[in-house]
Amino acid sequence: MEPRARLEADAPAGGAGPEERAESLAELCRAALGCRDCPLGTLGTRTVFGAGPADARLLLVGEAPGFFESQQGVPFVGPSGQLLNEALVQAGIPRHEIYVTNAVKHRPFVPGGRQGRNRPPKQSEVNACRQWLERELAILRPAMLVCLGAVAARAILGRDFKLTAQRGQWVDGPDGCPTLATLHPSYVMIQPAESRDRVRATFFEDLRLVGERHRQLG
Repeated sequence: MEPRARLEADAPAGGAGPEERAESLAELCRAALGCRDCPLGTLGTRTVFGAGPADARLLLVGEAPGFFESQQGVPFVGPSGQLLNEALVQAGIPRHEIYVTNAVKHRPFVPGGRQGRNRPPKQSEVNACRQWLERELAILRPAMLVCLGAVAARAILGRDFKLTAQRGQWVDGPDGCPTLATLHPSYVMIQPAESRDRVRATFFEDLRLVGERHRQLG
């Protein structure tokens, strides 16, 4: 893995165009492929870096890749991604216009069966991956941030952030970037029948608020 100082030196200046930013993201992705800063990098799963245009003004941050993401090397392509796509469509947010990534770039899982079982990332794993997320933010310099789930929210907004109390509210994120934290789509999917519709509606409403603000960017 490249030293962090080298990556920071290679970051484009604030006025860099999309092509320069895209090249910087590609270089960062190549560096992340060899990351062994936590045990997840040694388990044989694929590094799942962020995906989307280098000039995206909206950046979504999730928790960590699951089985399907690890297989394809792209964030949010499994069932959670399908629900996210549905919410984005209803919110009027074209996915091809946004950048999507995760706080952790390798899949945390418990071995067993054909696919294993996803598990939440440990704080040590989030800490180990922090440099990659910070570099993505520094290169992209988005106009808006959305955190999907508590893990992403704490990675972006600090460990004292309480999703239950501050979900759906616009707050100042890194460098004052407007940031909204909402539920992770996988959380919506595991709800029992009696709460599923309510939780789903909450998630979709939060994305609707994001869509309104995204359109105001022009």
